[in-house]
Amino acid sequence: MRVRFLEPMGFLNGLAAAEAIASGLALPLAGGPGAFTLARLIAPGMAPVMVPVTAIPTDWQAEIRRLTTVPPAWAGLPVGKPVIMGVLNVTPDSFSNSDEHFDAATAINAGHAMVEAGAAILDIGGESTRPRALPIAAEEEQRRILPVIRALAGAGHCVSVDTRNASTMAAALDAGARIVNDVSALTHDPASAPLVARRACPVVLMHMRGTPAEMQDHAQYDDPAPEIARELLARVVAARAAGIAAESIAIDPGIGFAKLTLHNLAVLRRLALFANLGQRIVLGVSRKAFIGQIGQEPSPERRLPGSLAAGLFGCARGAHILRTHDVAHTMQALRIWHALQSDDVE
Repeated sequence: MRVRFLEPMGFLNGLAAAEAIASGLALPLAGGPGAFTLARLIAPGMAPVMVPVTAIPTDWQAEIRRLTTVPPAWAGLPVGKPVIMGVLNVTPDSFSNSDEHFDAATAINAGHAMVEAGAAILDIGGESTRPRALPIAAEEEQRRILPVIRALAGAGHCVSVDTRNASTMAAALDAGARIVNDVSALTHDPASAPLVARRACPVVLMHMRGTPAEMQDHAQYDDPAPEIARELLARVVAARAAGIAAESIAIDPGIGFAKLTLHNLAVLRRLALFANLGQRIVLGVSRKAFIGQIGQEPSPERRLPGSLAAGLFGCARGAHILRTHDVAHTMQALRIWHALQSDDVE
C-alpha cells in the first residue's frame, strides 16, 4: 500500500509539552498529553526527510490531522491515559505461564484478581499462538474458554476473546465477551470479518505474517516499522470495507509475531508512526522472547522488569492499551508514569 506517513520525533511530555504546543513549537501526539517537535516525512519515491513541525509542508495537512487527532473512543474504555488488558491464557502450552490458568476455576479466580488490581479488559484465549504452535480445533478452544468467559463477563467484567476462529468469536460474544482480539487481523477465517461487522463489536487487528506455526519464517523486512504500518493499514481498510466501523477498530503491531528481536526493537522505537492509522494502539510486550534475549532471562515468568520497561516506553510513544500478564505491577508502574507524564497525581 503506497501511502505517506508523518513519523513523530523529538518527544516532550508534561508541562513542557503543553507549553510547546501552545507556543506552536510542537504538535500533540494523538491528541496528547505527549507532543513532538520534529517529524520525518515518509513518502513513496522520496528519501525520508526530517523537519521541525513548524516546517511540515502545507500539502501534508491531512497527515497532520490523522497524527494529532484523538483516536475514536473504543470499547467504552476511559480516554486520556493508557489502560491495561490482562492476559488469561486458558491453555496447557502457553509460552508465558505453562498451565498456570488451564483449570477454569483457577482462570476465573485469576481474572477477578486482575480486575481488582486494575485491569480494564480481560483477554481470554484458548489456543496458543506462540512461535511454532500448531492449531487446535475450534470446539476444543471453546471448551476451554467459554466457562471462563461466562463467569467473568457475568460478574460485569469487560472480556475480550483472543481467537482466530469465527465460530469461537460468535460463541464467546454469546457468552458475554464484548471484544474480539484476532492475531490474524481477521484473515484466518473468512467468516470472521462479516461476523464482527454484524455484531458491531470492538475488534483488535494485530499484525502477523503467516500463521503461528510458521510466522517466524516470514520475519524479513527492509524497514520494519513503516512496512508493518502499511500492512496493518491494509487490514484496517479491509475491515472498513467489510462493514466494521472505524470506531470499533484498534490495532496491535504484533510484537514477537513474525518478528525477530531487531524487528521488535525497531517497532517499539518507532511506535508513534502507527498513530498515522488513526486508531487506538494495543501493545503486548509482556514476557516476550526479545526481553529474555536482551535481558538475559530465559524464564518468561522472570521478565517483569523488562516487560515494564518496554511497556512504559511504548506508552510514551502512543500506546493506549497495555496487554500484560502482570496486572498489579504494571498498574503501579503506569500510575507513576502517568503522574510524571501529565503533571497530574490522582
